[in-house]
Amino acid sequence: MRIADAFRLQPREVVAFVGGGGKSATLFRLADELVAQHRRVLATTTTHLAAAQADSTTLARLRYDAARDFVARVGDALAASPGVLIVGAEVAEGKVSGVPRELVDELAARGAADVVLYEADGARLLPFKAPAAHEPVIASATTLLVPVIGASVLGAPLDDAHVQRAEIVARLAGARRGEPVTPVLAARVLAHPEGGLKSKPAGARALAFVNQVDDAARLDAARALARLLLGYAALDAVAIGAAQAADPIRETHRRVAAIVLAAGASTRMEGRIKQLLPWRGKTLIENAVGTAAQSDANEVIVVLGASADEIRAAIHGAPVRVAFNREWQAGHSTSLRAGLRALDARTDAAIFINADQPLLTPAAVNRILQRYRETDASIVAAAYAGRLGSPVLFRRVHFDELTRLRGEQGGRELLARHRVERVELEARLGYDVDTWAEYAKLTRADGRGIV
Repeated sequence: MRIADAFRLQPREVVAFVGGGGKSATLFRLADELVAQHRRVLATTTTHLAAAQADSTTLARLRYDAARDFVARVGDALAASPGVLIVGAEVAEGKVSGVPRELVDELAARGAADVVLYEADGARLLPFKAPAAHEPVIASATTLLVPVIGASVLGAPLDDAHVQRAEIVARLAGARRGEPVTPVLAARVLAHPEGGLKSKPAGARALAFVNQVDDAARLDAARALARLLLGYAALDAVAIGAAQAADPIRETHRRVAAIVLAAGASTRMEGRIKQLLPWRGKTLIENAVGTAAQSDANEVIVVLGASADEIRAAIHGAPVRVAFNREWQAGHSTSLRAGLRALDARTDAAIFINADQPLLTPAAVNRILQRYRETDASIVAAAYAGRLGSPVLFRRVHFDELTRLRGEQGGRELLARHRVERVELEARLGYDVDTWAEYAKLTRADGRGIV
């Protein structure tokens, strides 16, 4: 995945990179992607930039000065080249100076470029850091703050050889110098208002980038770090990858809620409450809730309607939130709306799971979630022998469409209108129970005879 896609950049974005472990490489890779998309890009720094990195970029170079006509010259430079790097004079230690943060604000206000990218601090080539009192130098126009960490630091000792300002990192994390840098320690610092999120403008988004993920061990550690970071409200997403790889982003982790649909009246169950039918020592609703809760979804919401009190009693104590659908008799669409209304504003996607699909497993749900992380597709659905079915994941961009459905219309209506990323699952996992005969078939030989 491209960095621009993982970051979901919109027109007039102002992106600040902070932290360590490859800020410059990430910035320049992103600039190249945007230029290839025919977008006008300004890159700069509000501190210093390594002269070697400034010399190696393909961006056109514009020397900063404080003359009154400088902003006009920026426009001229962008007219001649779609990608421009603005830096000042060379200073000590092989670095070039940057620009005042006020210039970034002015360039953003004038719409000088489609996207402005800038580094807001330095890390002396180390993979992890905490900011000093004088940094980062963040422009107020910033729309996206990107704390960067190099995965090479995970497992390394918290010392000056691996971490810039190790003493500040230790203080922010409540750790001791010399102990290993774990995902828990790293998450505390990256999400700290005096750490990775220091000086973030109130309206800006925050997306952490775990760079240098180039082997299986680092990938496992990065995934653990991503899950921890999403537990902090101020972080919107976590990208994992290697800025210099052919495909720089391997995965993007965002908050996903599992919505278990269990509001139906079981009209074809000969007077029985389907959700409370026994299955492997539990009930069907307990099984569905367990499947959702054991998956990688960040939270679980259960939509109840008919027989709500009895069903809720069966899942009492489960790690879920219950959403009541008082309009359940008006059709399936009302349950979709009830589930979506219960979502937190920070939730990026919802995966809908039917309570009457007892052979579904957490591993199957995770395959859909993983495809979403790898592709950032707006719809990801299970497929059984080529036919789309449940579960289905929808990104927030489709929530309005889902809430406009009426009657028995369900998410399948959207599957017919949009591109769907398919995850082929074993056919038996899609077996659902609507009638007493289907339940009898399921319980015969514990469902092993279902194909």
